[in-house]
Parts: sequence; structure tokens; C-alpha cells
Amino acid sequence: MHARIFAEAWNPQLCSFVSTLGGDMLDATALLLAELRFLPASDERFVATVNAIGKHLRSGDLLFCYRHADDFGVPTTTFAVCAFWYVNALAVVGRIDEARELYGRLLSHRNAVGLPSEDIDLHTGELWGNFPQ
Repeated sequence: MHARIFAEAWNPQLCSFVSTLGGDMLDATALLLAELRFLPASDERFVATVNAIGKHLRSGDLLFCYRHADDFGVPTTTFAVCAFWYVNALAVVGRIDEARELYGRLLSHRNAVGLPSEDIDLHTGELWGNFPQ
């Protein structure tokens, strides 16, 4: 399975691992590949995936898990945990200062008792979804 994922989930046009075998859609869950020990954080494909996700799924301090339509349509709110996955990925690829700064800014997206919600509206900052995340 590992070999198949390497062969079929890597999209050379996007320079990123993608959400489905042979697919062309980015998904922030690929930020977990190093954490899950699927490949080392130093692997150029992981570094490229982090860069692609930052470029295409990040908006300001927040990240969409994906930007393609699902059963609910195209996502309009960001998925808070993805931004924290991104912080971790930045750190393991050596972008420590950037990770630390982003983490600090993400903490401002908590409610009055310090909990982040499941989703955050990109435009208003309104907290949506389940608590706690």
C-alpha cells in the first residue's frame, strides 16, 4: 500500500501528495504524512506538499482542509485543526520561526474560555462547529 500511495497519490504537476490515488485535489490531511511516519519530514516530496498546501489551502492564518465541493458544496469556513497541522508541518521541515509566529496568531481565534472551534469563518472570524477541538 505504501508503494502504491507513493506512486499514485503524488501529483507531479502540483508537486504535492493529493487526496486520492491519481487525483489532482489537495487535502490538508497530507500535512500529517511525516507525523504518521509515512515518510521523513526531510523528504523533498513532503516539503513540496507543505509548500503546495500553504499556497493553495491557506488564507491568512487559516487553512481549508480542501477547496473542492463535497456533499455540502465548496467549503466556506476553514477547518481549525488544519492550521495547527500546518504549524507542526512547518516546524518539522525546519521553518521554526514561521511556525511559532503562526501558532501565536492562531491562539487569537479561541473563544472566551480559550477553546478553538471546529471551523472558523474566514471573513468574520466567527467560530463555527463543535467545541472543543
